[in-house]
Amino acid sequence: MTSVSTKFATVFLAIFMGGCSVVGENGVASAPYTLLESDDSQKIQVRNYASMVWVSTSMSEDSGNSAFRKLFAYIGGENEGAAEIAMTAPVIMDDNKMLKKGTEIPMTAPVFMNDSAPENTGGVMSFVMPNDFTLQTTPKPTNEDVKVSEVKNYKVAVIEFSGTLSDNNVQKYTQRLTNWIDAHGYTATSQAIKAGYNGPFTIPMFRKNEVLIEVK
Repeated sequence: MTSVSTKFATVFLAIFMGGCSVVGENGVASAPYTLLESDDSQKIQVRNYASMVWVSTSMSEDSGNSAFRKLFAYIGGENEGAAEIAMTAPVIMDDNKMLKKGTEIPMTAPVFMNDSAPENTGGVMSFVMPNDFTLQTTPKPTNEDVKVSEVKNYKVAVIEFSGTLSDNNVQKYTQRLTNWIDAHGYTATSQAIKAGYNGPFTIPMFRKNEVLIEVK
């Protein structure tokens, strides 16, 4: 099975190419949240995301490449926003189909990956839409494999770490976060998901990675 680190290095390449830095800055806005509790010594926070619009698709076993391409195509204009913009947009060719270019959407960090999603064997990859997008105003995907959903009052315990999103690191920090949740009176209500903020050219010691577990 392809390692998490290989998946992540591949899918982040094109997202962050324009703003990637070897020391961690990528110029991408982060999804806003309310900080409920912070344990700086463990790099653990409890956050509440009041509302997020996610655009998601299934990951296959090809290192997440197909999922990334579908989502990146969506934010690049493969959506039904074309009717709302001037016809200065070009007509592009994709797999021998002519597509009218739709609304271009800025990238927001992090990118979420849920390997335990039940509807497929490869998991789900999600892009977070910018904060000014709602479920109603987010353009509808033209690819039926891409789904738009809204997450409300998403209360999560989060642990941050540097390095890579290798299987070993994800497992280690998931266990550390789980122990913290149990010790601080919270109850986990989901399995862990992982999130990354940097491109593959960022030096591992400067990368920002997270594991998130929904809590109550």
